Amino acid sequence: MENKGAKISIQGYRGCFHEQAAKQFWGVDTEMICCDTFKEVVTIAGNKTQSNGGTMAIENSIAGSILPNYNLLKKSNLRIIGEVYLTIKQNLMALPGIRLEDIREVHSHPMALLQCGDFLDKYNWKLVESEDTALSAQKISEHKSKTIAAIASSVAADIYGLDILAPEINTMKKNYTRFLMLKRADQVTEVENANKASIYFYTDHTKGSLAKVLTKIAENDVNLSKLQSFPIPGTNWEYSFHADLEFGNLDIFHKTLSSIVPLTRNLKIYGVYKKGKTF
Repeated sequence: MENKGAKISIQGYRGCFHEQAAKQFWGVDTEMICCDTFKEVVTIAGNKTQSNGGTMAIENSIAGSILPNYNLLKKSNLRIIGEVYLTIKQNLMALPGIRLEDIREVHSHPMALLQCGDFLDKYNWKLVESEDTALSAQKISEHKSKTIAAIASSVAADIYGLDILAPEINTMKKNYTRFLMLKRADQVTEVENANKASIYFYTDHTKGSLAKVLTKIAENDVNLSKLQSFPIPGTNWEYSFHADLEFGNLDIFHKTLSSIVPLTRNLKIYGVYKKGKTF
């Protein structure tokens, strides 16, 4: 647990999954700075007068990577100090006393609507996309909407006084989102017992250039848990890569870095931290 009483920027509103993930890492006393966009999350997290850091989703086990967030991380002054894997359980909720047959519309974030497709296909409801799951729940509560339901977390139902009409309606029950915990680079200290790192590097377009890097990683007994490629604008088929590496100890990590530096360009360490737990 980090910085008791910290102020942390998140994307979303009270009761959202970002808030749950942030509290798991930073502590239940954490003050949330709710943001409409991920760009705002990163901007506030990087400002020492506004926050102690930020929490940002980076990938989902069903939907995959949130690619724009890698670019936000790359351009920021932030480093990864930890991660949380949160089990995502989506619930259908409405005002107390409302029944399924009363519902005409269902509001939620487009990702949540997508995750609950099998359940929603059973009904002839109008599906309305919103900026945030918890915000959908909040608006139903504020407007006393009797024909509208929301899809959000059980925490949001509690906060906004809504009844859950159908729990855990997401199609895939093993549904996880990975959240990165971020701090300004000048505030980062070494993480004890770190066993994971996120790095960024370039390779050229010559034959086998990436394969050589991956071979060095494997030779050092390091697990490559993620590799994400990005075309480099203005080049002829050159790519940059984000890689997540898992290792037994820091000596192994530093040895691996030394072996791949000659094979890469612009290598940057986004963070060295402990592999996250699933909640």
